[in-house]
Amino acid sequence: MTSLRPSRREPLALLFVTVACLVLSGMTPRDRLTWVLEVMPVFIGLPVFIATYGRFPLTPLLYRLLAAHALVLMVGGHYTYAQVPLGFWLQDSFDFNRNHYDRIGHFMQGFVPAILTREILLRRSPLRPGKWLFFIVTAICLAISACYEFIEWWTALAGGESADAFLGTQGDVWDTQWDMFCALIGALTAQVLLTHLHDRQLAHLLGSEETARDN
Repeated sequence: MTSLRPSRREPLALLFVTVACLVLSGMTPRDRLTWVLEVMPVFIGLPVFIATYGRFPLTPLLYRLLAAHALVLMVGGHYTYAQVPLGFWLQDSFDFNRNHYDRIGHFMQGFVPAILTREILLRRSPLRPGKWLFFIVTAICLAISACYEFIEWWTALAGGESADAFLGTQGDVWDTQWDMFCALIGALTAQVLLTHLHDRQLAHLLGSEETARDN
């Protein structure tokens, strides 16, 4: 039996860690309904990425980001965002007036989808790196954030008080605006900091695919 190539070992290891963390997060969560709602993107994303791995593998950077984002979601789902210990530590350390773990979650909601969107557009559209790509990626991330806020709204209408933990507003009337702003900052930050690394990994990935087709 041939051993897995290094490029295949890392995604497999990330998959194993993600699934293990998912199982752990589902053990005695603070609120079962909130856990299901918060980790739903993981339940949807994992099968999609597994099914498409053979014909559409992603860059190592993106796999790592997706695993990190899944971990943020699972921690928030286990404790509920308003009760995550890290958020309380930040609240005490910086004298915040609330648990800001949900801000981390919404920052990641822009940060990770920015690289995912960028990769898909560069590989499946005529777009090339530049100002238009930067703008379109940012707009798509804001659209994703807005859709998520719609989902929270519909959940609140359907669930009433039982959906309060999922909403996690903590009494902030501007929570929706802050959520979208954090996603915007995340999308901009990811593109500013990771563009060059992402471009290098994309070039290597696409070069490897061309070599495999030629052989």
